[in-house]
Amino acid sequence: MNTQQLPVVVIGAGPAGLAAAAHLVERGIEPLVLEAGGRAGAAVREWNHVRLFSTWGEVVDPAAEKLLAPTGWTRPDPATYPSGGDWADLYLQPLADVLGDRVRYGARVTGVSRTGRDRIVDAGREAQTFVVHVAHADGREERLFARAVIDASGTWATPSPAGGSGLAALGEKAAADRITYRVPDLKDPAVRARYAGRRTAVIGSGASAFTALAHLADLAKSGDGAGTKSVWILRRGISGSTFGGGEADQLPARGALGLAAKAAVDEGHADAVTGFRTEAIERDTDGRLVLVGEDGRRLDAVDEVIVLTGFRPDLSFLGELRLGLDVRLQAPVELAPLIDPNQHSCGTVYPHGHRELSHPEQGVYLVGMKSYGRAPTFLAMTGYEQVRSVAAAIAGDLDAADRVELTLPETGVCGGAGLFDAPDAAQADGGGCCAPAPQLVQLGAPAPVGAAAEQAPAGGCCGS
Repeated sequence: MNTQQLPVVVIGAGPAGLAAAAHLVERGIEPLVLEAGGRAGAAVREWNHVRLFSTWGEVVDPAAEKLLAPTGWTRPDPATYPSGGDWADLYLQPLADVLGDRVRYGARVTGVSRTGRDRIVDAGREAQTFVVHVAHADGREERLFARAVIDASGTWATPSPAGGSGLAALGEKAAADRITYRVPDLKDPAVRARYAGRRTAVIGSGASAFTALAHLADLAKSGDGAGTKSVWILRRGISGSTFGGGEADQLPARGALGLAAKAAVDEGHADAVTGFRTEAIERDTDGRLVLVGEDGRRLDAVDEVIVLTGFRPDLSFLGELRLGLDVRLQAPVELAPLIDPNQHSCGTVYPHGHRELSHPEQGVYLVGMKSYGRAPTFLAMTGYEQVRSVAAAIAGDLDAADRVELTLPETGVCGGAGLFDAPDAAQADGGGCCAPAPQLVQLGAPAPVGAAAEQAPAGGCCGS
């Protein structure tokens, strides 16, 4: 079998996967995109109501735009911010349509290996093509062959649980009817009614948690949302960097998210509970949920829980490949130090490509959100640079593959030095930050529910 005549299988028709296909086409290499959902951007469509903090100018891949141009497609105003739905409908689906039969829907990848070689066998391994097993929506199974595999399947389908140990909290599964792992769409009347006038715990400390807190605060201020209250559960303390980069963030909309969450606390729409690691979720006599911490604290009952503690990669179908993954983040070992929230500071990630994304199994690449493993704060621009480099490497153009063609914006957020998720961390590592370390602001001791939030200093390090 002539390996060069085989396609490159791309798993996932999301932003990174479709961009990878566009770059491969530009290089004269045939991609075959396998998408488990029924349309392009199936995962993105599940958060269609959430607005991106990147502008249109930052979420359209250059090679994809070239592919779209002959169809008469024009990019929306580059200075405006799309919602997830906008991104999927106005960019991802048109791009998938241009790729045509190169994109297959309802095709879930269930396994990837080397033809005739499980992960144990060394002999002749690298000479073998890749074999990809696919389960189709109609029940058919198929075996496909590939010269290389780019896994851009993301992490959306595998959210992290509420439990502070990385495992589901005791009772979490039994309380599934009151728990969601997504930012709720409060414009949907049925969803709005679920949270209006209710007390909701929001667990998490990233952009998704900020969004949920801001949306619930808006609901509380609306005519039909009287009595809506949030309890913000953080595993660490609150410092100047808790709310993100604020005005120091070079992505203004991302900074504004943190400021909106801070306003929700300052205005009394959300109470913050710090240093709380959920161990169990119990029901009281009224059927409401009681969060129990590993330190024995029991919080006042809530009606709903929104768990936004990040995502993790599904590696189950890659078990026969020899991947080199960091033991903490489950990201490629060369990439992990660049993105590890335990180490890197000021929120900057050095642009990276095929070398940082490579594995002992040559010809396999995890890109996009999946490449970050469990690390947060991934940008579409990062994924586009990744797939540009990977496509060049597959084509044998190492000069282009090694060239950096991206400058990433800074977050204005300090972190790292082993302090990520440390509930009593008073300051971040001084290395790499250009402003003094933020002062820790504890909300009570040990912050009972209902404690008023003190004024926290604005985040901002590495700002100009």
